[in-house]
Amino acid sequence: MIEQLKAESIASGIEELSELLHTCVHAGASIIFVLPFPIEDARRFWLEKVSPGVRVGLKKLLVARKDGGIVGSVQLDLATPPNQQYWAEVAKLLVHPSARRQGIARSLMFAIENVARAEGRSLITFDTRIGDGAEPLYLSMGYTLAGIIPRYARDAHSARLDATSILYKEL
Repeated sequence: MIEQLKAESIASGIEELSELLHTCVHAGASIIFVLPFPIEDARRFWLEKVSPGVRVGLKKLLVARKDGGIVGSVQLDLATPPNQQYWAEVAKLLVHPSARRQGIARSLMFAIENVARAEGRSLITFDTRIGDGAEPLYLSMGYTLAGIIPRYARDAHSARLDATSILYKEL
């Protein structure tokens, strides 16, 4: 089940959200964090970076639940300048390693596209590290590769710099 969270729900679900982020980073997710990455940093991310944007409507947060627990999440950043309010950026697609390969990422992406449409956005963009497991998923969902930036994202487990692909989809 996919659900959109409000800021209050972030606070009440902070332990599950933090565990999801913490586990995904430790499993190698390339989502801005590097090791060491303590659980306290995951909590701060949700409470200080995500929740304020959700509260004022500049960010949307969707979660996927399975057996009552949060197993995935994705964000939509709506903070664009006045002349660019037709697009939004997808950020931090996370699926718990134990719940992967079950269609959760695809469901979250379809749901976030619907949120973007409901917000009047006709274009969504995002970046992903080249070679990540989700890259073929995005392409299969109709996303277009706009380009590649070499040495863009630092690996979570080492100082290696990886290339990132920039993708977009017109809705």
